[in-house]
Amino acid sequence: MTRPAVILWFRNDLRIHDHGLLSQAAQSGAIVIPVYCFDPRQFGTTAFGFPKTGPWRSQFLLESVTDLRRSLQKLGSDLIIRIGHPEVELPKLAQQLQREASLNIKTVAFHQEVTSEETTVEQALARSLKSLEIPVQTAWGHTLYHPDDLPFAIQAVPELFTNFRKQVEKSSTTQPCVPTPQELPPLPTPLDRGALPTLATLNISQPTIDPRCQFQVTGGETAGIDRVQDYIWQRDRLRIYKETRNGMLDPHDSTKFSPWLALGCLSPRYLYEQVTQYEAQRIRNDSTYWLIFELIWRDYFCFICAKHGDRVFYPDGLRGVRFPWKQDWVRFEQWKAGQTGFPLVDANMQELAATGFMSNRGRQNVASFLTKNLGIDWRMGAEYFESQLIDYDVCSNWGNWNYAAGVGNDARGFRFFNITKQARDYDPQGDYVKHWLPCLAQLPASQVHEPWKLSNAEQKQWGFRLGVDYPRPIVDLFKSAAANEKLYNAAFS
Repeated sequence: MTRPAVILWFRNDLRIHDHGLLSQAAQSGAIVIPVYCFDPRQFGTTAFGFPKTGPWRSQFLLESVTDLRRSLQKLGSDLIIRIGHPEVELPKLAQQLQREASLNIKTVAFHQEVTSEETTVEQALARSLKSLEIPVQTAWGHTLYHPDDLPFAIQAVPELFTNFRKQVEKSSTTQPCVPTPQELPPLPTPLDRGALPTLATLNISQPTIDPRCQFQVTGGETAGIDRVQDYIWQRDRLRIYKETRNGMLDPHDSTKFSPWLALGCLSPRYLYEQVTQYEAQRIRNDSTYWLIFELIWRDYFCFICAKHGDRVFYPDGLRGVRFPWKQDWVRFEQWKAGQTGFPLVDANMQELAATGFMSNRGRQNVASFLTKNLGIDWRMGAEYFESQLIDYDVCSNWGNWNYAAGVGNDARGFRFFNITKQARDYDPQGDYVKHWLPCLAQLPASQVHEPWKLSNAEQKQWGFRLGVDYPRPIVDLFKSAAANEKLYNAAFS
């Protein structure tokens, strides 16, 4: 006699809380077969030659999958791990379970994605399973708002974020978190659970902990929930989030929830419920609203990508701006290495390389510099971020780079960041740049953001040599922006 079973394919939803497909499968009475597949295509190289999933991202992923396996084991189940193409490995697993464990595979269930690489795999999997007469079951599980609860169809999503936000806030409600299973049926035996790969087996180098790192992030649902509890409830930082969120040095100035959100270790609805609970028990203010505001931004990029498909990856972006982007590798490498001569840019780029993380304020500045000052192809920056960021989210990353380059649907024309003004506004004492650029540590706050203005006498006074200890600026900030603005405006004429 065959027993009904559901293969549950985990992707960017590495959690057991607020997981609709897991909850539904557990309640159905079927045997749940949880699977994670390490797709070699995700560990290759990008179009511009960067490791698609770099060391920091890879380590965070391995930690997250390990934590998911432990959580499932505590429920009486386990996580099946396979290395290979999901459209090959999942049908192979289904056949094995039918043949060796006498299971009737009712469906292969997974959370759907919206961008081209992911949907191509989904379609290939559906075709492979169709030949086995096994249907797929898809669900939505990445955003705060469910598409069914939006006040418009996906194809009618407003192009401007403000319009999207106002309509959603006025007319939509969030669905409550679904219950977490308390128990799952054991997996059939014998069944090869599969070993977790190492960084070496994925051909990824081991990241080195940098002594300048201020905040060590561990992947997985357990660590993500711990961070939420620590930030919101124990440190009580949510009440001042809006005022501190642009801080770049103190690890508790911003929430740091994004890495766990990106891999689905944290559900945005769980965060929403934590915020509303905090508002009921402690305080409701601009800061509590602003965290929800940021979750809506995340939703916006996801739904925009669902609407526009792969246009977000085109060089002319969602607006079709035919800017003559350069692929200047010499200057790109200077940007990447944090050797541009602009301390705010360089400190942020060195932090990214050393930790896999960068603040939102930093991202806006380094992206502006690459596109508006260097005129370099924004896709090179987007791909480098994809490789490095532990909180890489395809929709948010590529949507934000569209925006920064002025080719996004909600871009405000040639929006140029005055790097030195930004540095003074958000790092007034130079603590951040001095932390990541020790060669500037002896300079006074009044001069640390513009070391190129130091006279020879001042350099001698502070024991600093411009061009030796720290590079001279590779461009003139305002002249380079003006030149690129002319090219940008010409693209519309």
